[in-house]
Amino acid sequence: MSEQADGRHRLRVVVADDQAAVREPLAAVLALSEDIDVITAAANGTEVLSAVAAGPVDVVLMDLRMPEMDGIEATRRLSEEHPGVAVVVLTTFADDDSILAALSAGARGYLTKNAGRQDILRAIRAAAAGQSVLDRAVQDRLLATVRTTAPAAAPRSLPADITPREREVLTLIGQGLPNRAIAEKLFISEATVKTHINNLFAKADIRDRADAVRRAIAAGLA
Repeated sequence: MSEQADGRHRLRVVVADDQAAVREPLAAVLALSEDIDVITAAANGTEVLSAVAAGPVDVVLMDLRMPEMDGIEATRRLSEEHPGVAVVVLTTFADDDSILAALSAGARGYLTKNAGRQDILRAIRAAAAGQSVLDRAVQDRLLATVRTTAPAAAPRSLPADITPREREVLTLIGQGLPNRAIAEKLFISEATVKTHINNLFAKADIRDRADAVRRAIAAGLA
């Protein structure tokens, strides 16, 4: 990461979308943020991989439907070859297959193109910090899918060192609440929620938000 005038790191971002009318204005808008450097605007997954190989890159804002190499395959390749690069999906598609394929490939965030600039910036920053951000509609679809497909079984216990507060947080994640709503519901700061989530994920070996929803259901919390 490069540094800002105050010494803080700037995030190096690649914007990927096959439509120039989308990627170029989006890249220009993101570049206005004081903590983001847009390295390049890529038209397909092949260009994304080339840009990351030339690096360094912190986050890729990834469309799904692109020629030559789509966003799912590019995300999978990045997860395997450049695991330190976070992927945030930004797409018009919020169907079950697209969501599950992207998250399974390693995407750390998933937004629809209805998301505003601040939502996108928040997702990029969260992904760079190792956290997941899912569009509320995406969370709802994911939750419904996991509940429908989860096998009927006895509740699966969580590690003994999970605190009562971490259990509360996992319960609310299982209900599809984003971090901000969890913070409001528990009367704590969003930063504190993130700390609980990081601790919870480490203790319970939870990979991402989608996995946390599955674990909440398996534990009988959602």
